[in-house]
Amino acid sequence: MSTADTPKRSMRTPLGRVRNLGAAHSGTSDFWRQRITGVAMTLLMIPALVIVMMLLGRNQVGAAQILSSLPVAVILLLFIAASVWHMKIGMQVVIEDYVHNEKLKLISIMLNNFFSIAVALASTYAILKLSSGV
Repeated sequence: MSTADTPKRSMRTPLGRVRNLGAAHSGTSDFWRQRITGVAMTLLMIPALVIVMMLLGRNQVGAAQILSSLPVAVILLLFIAASVWHMKIGMQVVIEDYVHNEKLKLISIMLNNFFSIAVALASTYAILKLSSGV
């Protein structure tokens, strides 16, 4: 009998092989992505708060002046990206855990994805528009 004919042995239980990676079919990747985005948001929170405090009481010209700095725009864009990704993953986990109707679950996940993309695009557009001074 050749090695190609022998079945692969697995340490997983039969139920684990049938279920593959769990209900979401994504294993622990969502868990780690949410932890990474949480750490990124924690690291970016202090600079983002300092920038927001610098913007307090300024008009659009003053805000554009502060946001026209490349490091400021990059910090805010990174903070937005991490926050939106973190929000998307968190909401998706809640939907997958608590919505039991499969059609409603699919629609909710799609709406969550579209909403997250819309928030990211609108926020990015606002930062780029203000930072360009147009």
